[in-house]
Amino acid sequence: MSKKKKKKRKFKKTVESKLSFSKWNYIIFFSGIIVIVVGFYVLAKGSITLAPILLVLGYCVLVPISIMIK
Repeated sequence: MSKKKKKKRKFKKTVESKLSFSKWNYIIFFSGIIVIVVGFYVLAKGSITLAPILLVLGYCVLVPISIMIK
Protein backbone atom coordinates (compact mmCIF):
# COMPACT_ATOMS: atom_id res chain seq x y z
CA MET A 1 0.00 0.00 0.00
CA SER A 2 1.34 3.34 -0.95
CA LYS A 3 0.66 6.36 1.15
CA LYS A 4 -0.85 9.25 -0.67
CA LYS A 5 0.68 12.55 0.15
CA LYS A 6 -1.80 15.20 1.04
CA LYS A 7 -1.09 18.50 -0.55
CA LYS A 8 -1.37 21.41 1.75
CA ARG A 9 -2.92 24.37 0.11
CA LYS A 10 -1.64 27.71 1.11
CA PHE A 11 -4.12 30.46 0.54
CA LYS A 12 -2.61 33.77 -0.29
CA LYS A 13 -4.17 36.96 0.87
CA THR A 14 -5.34 38.63 -2.28
CA VAL A 15 -7.35 41.44 -0.77
CA GLU A 16 -6.16 43.55 2.08
CA SER A 17 -8.91 44.77 4.30
CA LYS A 18 -6.72 47.40 5.82
CA LEU A 19 -8.12 50.87 6.22
CA SER A 20 -5.49 53.47 5.71
CA PHE A 21 -6.64 56.77 7.13
CA SER A 22 -4.37 59.73 6.84
CA LYS A 23 -4.00 62.72 9.10
CA TRP A 24 -6.59 64.65 7.05
CA ASN A 25 -9.16 61.88 7.48
CA TYR A 26 -8.87 62.10 11.24
CA ILE A 27 -8.98 65.90 11.23
CA ILE A 28 -12.16 65.95 9.15
CA PHE A 29 -13.74 63.16 11.23
CA PHE A 30 -13.09 64.83 14.58
CA SER A 31 -14.23 68.19 13.26
CA GLY A 32 -17.45 66.44 12.23
CA ILE A 33 -17.81 65.04 15.74
CA ILE A 34 -17.27 68.52 17.20
CA VAL A 35 -19.90 70.01 14.86
CA ILE A 36 -22.36 67.28 15.92
CA VAL A 37 -21.75 67.92 19.62
CA VAL A 38 -22.16 71.67 19.12
CA GLY A 39 -25.33 70.97 17.15
CA PHE A 40 -26.83 68.98 20.02
CA TYR A 41 -25.77 71.66 22.49
CA VAL A 42 -27.45 74.38 20.42
CA LEU A 43 -30.52 72.17 20.09
CA ALA A 44 -30.69 71.80 23.86
CA LYS A 45 -30.58 75.58 24.20
CA GLY A 46 -33.69 75.88 22.00
CA SER A 47 -32.47 76.83 18.55
CA ILE A 48 -34.61 75.27 15.83
CA THR A 49 -32.74 76.76 12.87
CA LEU A 50 -29.01 76.50 13.60
CA ALA A 51 -29.07 73.09 15.29
CA PRO A 52 -30.48 71.08 12.36
CA ILE A 53 -28.03 72.76 9.99
CA LEU A 54 -25.08 71.80 12.19
CA LEU A 55 -26.34 68.25 12.67
CA VAL A 56 -26.88 67.68 8.96
CA LEU A 57 -23.49 69.19 8.22
CA GLY A 58 -21.85 66.86 10.72
CA TYR A 59 -23.73 63.63 9.97
CA CYS A 60 -24.30 63.93 6.23
CA VAL A 61 -21.28 65.89 5.04
CA LEU A 62 -18.21 65.79 7.28
CA VAL A 63 -18.28 62.23 8.59
CA PRO A 64 -18.93 60.60 5.17
CA ILE A 65 -16.29 62.80 3.53
CA SER A 66 -13.77 61.76 6.16
CA ILE A 67 -14.44 58.09 5.36
CA MET A 68 -14.43 58.41 1.56
CA ILE A 69 -11.38 60.63 0.99
CA LYS A 70 -8.07 58.84 0.53
